[in-house]
Amino acid sequence: MVRSDVPRLILGSASPRRLELLAQIGIRPAEIRPADIDETPRTDERARDYVRRMASQKAAALSLTQGEIALCADTTVAVGRRILGKPADRAEAASFMRLMAGRRHRVLTAVAIREGERIRERLVETIVRMRPITPTELDRYLDIGDWQGKAGAYAIQGAAAAFIPWISGSHSAVVGLPLSETAAMLSASGILPEAA
Repeated sequence: MVRSDVPRLILGSASPRRLELLAQIGIRPAEIRPADIDETPRTDERARDYVRRMASQKAAALSLTQGEIALCADTTVAVGRRILGKPADRAEAASFMRLMAGRRHRVLTAVAIREGERIRERLVETIVRMRPITPTELDRYLDIGDWQGKAGAYAIQGAAAAFIPWISGSHSAVVGLPLSETAAMLSASGILPEAA
């Protein structure tokens, strides 16, 4: 029996990965409504502030009707103070991968939930270590094309997994949505997993 008082969840993201992650925990959005905002980092903006701002701005940009709750998220990769967004081309993807190879970097995912005009947000930080990558391995990786459209030029669940021996934090946050934190935030808004 479907309860009529349960809010309608609107996923403010076109990411198929976020939709798949929500399905893993039994959450099915009523609708997908991607937010269209300018995702350019501000001058000297710290990665933590940037990713929080992106998630909150996405949530604020959505048009919601009575009884709808928006879930938005943003993920970015940071090496030191440098934010690595989605690479513009193969050369930039190669540059990002060379920068991360043989060292640790941070993956920051912010989740924002909007009910009416109120926005709640949560930031999850995961440390990822990438092993050294040979030029031949890098060329093969770039040929696959898995870097396209991915923050930091990689997806941990894709071909780049071969370069990542260790993470500290949330694997699902690196994919694009920290499931434990998201489930708790949605539960507080009355959105619970559905039976299959």
